[in-house]
Amino acid sequence: MKLPPACCRLQTLGAHPLTLLRVLRAPVAPAGHAPAPCQPRTHLVFLKTHKTGGSSVVNLLHRFGEARGLRFALPHRYQFGYPSPFRAERVKGYRPGGPPFDIICHHMRFNLTEVQKVMPNDSFYFSIVRDPGTLGESAFAYYRAVAPAFRRAPSLAAFLAAPGHFYEAGVRGNHYARNLQWFDFGLPVAEDGAAVEAALAGLEQAFALVLLAEHFDESLVLLREALCWPEEAVAAFAHNGRPAGDGPRVSPAQAARLRAWNSLDWALYAHLNRSFWRRAEAFGAARLQEEVARLRQRRAALAHHCLQGGGPLPARAIPDGRLRPFQPPGRAQILGYALRAGLPPTERERCARLATPELQYKDILDRRQFGGGNASVLPGG
Repeated sequence: MKLPPACCRLQTLGAHPLTLLRVLRAPVAPAGHAPAPCQPRTHLVFLKTHKTGGSSVVNLLHRFGEARGLRFALPHRYQFGYPSPFRAERVKGYRPGGPPFDIICHHMRFNLTEVQKVMPNDSFYFSIVRDPGTLGESAFAYYRAVAPAFRRAPSLAAFLAAPGHFYEAGVRGNHYARNLQWFDFGLPVAEDGAAVEAALAGLEQAFALVLLAEHFDESLVLLREALCWPEEAVAAFAHNGRPAGDGPRVSPAQAARLRAWNSLDWALYAHLNRSFWRRAEAFGAARLQEEVARLRQRRAALAHHCLQGGGPLPARAIPDGRLRPFQPPGRAQILGYALRAGLPPTERERCARLATPELQYKDILDRRQFGGGNASVLPGG
């Protein structure tokens, strides 16, 4: 794998979500001594940002934690009081001084002090970001019904021609329309370059790793190493995606306007993009290429074995409601998966976990931890 030249990396865009800011590296063993084997990380804080591919990450966290009997910090419904800042009492079953949780991974507006009340001190904090030049189009399609700034605009092109005409700061729902990632990280509004740099420095203190949406497979490899997980643990299907031809994609000029309008998000992304390429180079291009190839082979084999048609389908083509993804109000269509007929029961359950959308999987985990129903994703299971 040949890494892009430094001058071009910031604009490198891929087809999917996931990658990194800062991998914590193990101490170097003294000469003559083999490095101590690492231990899998099981105390995890994943800040799931919006429209960045976080649903795919959440699926692998759900599967890893469920298989090992880990305790999830779950919201009472599906988000932790978003868009209000996270508070510990939003976690179902939380009580001060009570047993800690192992994994927290559902939507919140980040609030470090409150998260620390819920999670162990040795938790591994990570998140995911995406180029606002493409995220803005996705947010416009997905949140048009709930963001007044988007709803008032007849099209994305019209919005970008005069965003200030449609956008009013402070109106409920309009956080989706400008600097959404900065908002999700709970960062203060920055008025100048010094304030931006200070906010980003604080972010790096809190998060050991931040993923990039544009280099999904490379990211999974680097994430796996950071967590000391086996390779099979990060094999995942893409979740919450749209059809390739669904809706207009942005032109280079529109992407530039989106970055300018979302200037704080662009500063955030540019900072983390540079960190990613430094870490990718430190990992080693050949080594990265080899593990990415194995990951893609494993995913392709799972898709062939598990899925009807071998890939994602429109929601209307998925007969099992437990595998049918939520469809947002408006015109955005979200794809999901149907299982191949004839799978043995054990294989069917395993494949179903790979295909289960986030909301349904959260309900499964809720029933496992708190009771109140069958924890199987399968009808009659």
